[in-house]
Amino acid sequence: MPAPAATIQDLFAYGSLMCEDIMATVAGARFHGTPAVLAGYRRFLVKGEQYPGVVAVANGTVAGMVYRNISQKGWLRLDRFEGAMYNRTPVTVLFDNKTEGLVHCYLFRPEFFDRLTSTEWEYDTFLRGGKTLFQNRYGGFKAID
Repeated sequence: MPAPAATIQDLFAYGSLMCEDIMATVAGARFHGTPAVLAGYRRFLVKGEQYPGVVAVANGTVAGMVYRNISQKGWLRLDRFEGAMYNRTPVTVLFDNKTEGLVHCYLFRPEFFDRLTSTEWEYDTFLRGGKTLFQNRYGGFKAID
């Protein structure tokens, strides 16, 4: 039986937080990520930004990282960083194509769908050019503390 949502301590990251250095800055602690896949979703670039939003889409999949045992302080920092466009929600991910796990994920809220582009967000593209822009411009870093 899965753990109640209130006791979930793990995060599925699918965008900028896949970078362990960004995750450490945001959560206030260093974590090692474990690869996982979220089925039934796709991630799209947010207009004018370097980061994505994830939305439910039949037959979609999103590759990401799971960080385990996030502290209460870490969740508070993450919630502030993600802001109003995201809702922390329990989801089931797949590890190694065989083991399921219940984790939290910041899903893009439906009232903000008009801010998403039709362009799939790509992690490799983010690492090549978007990461530096993101780290220099994203206002969520100021909301952490």
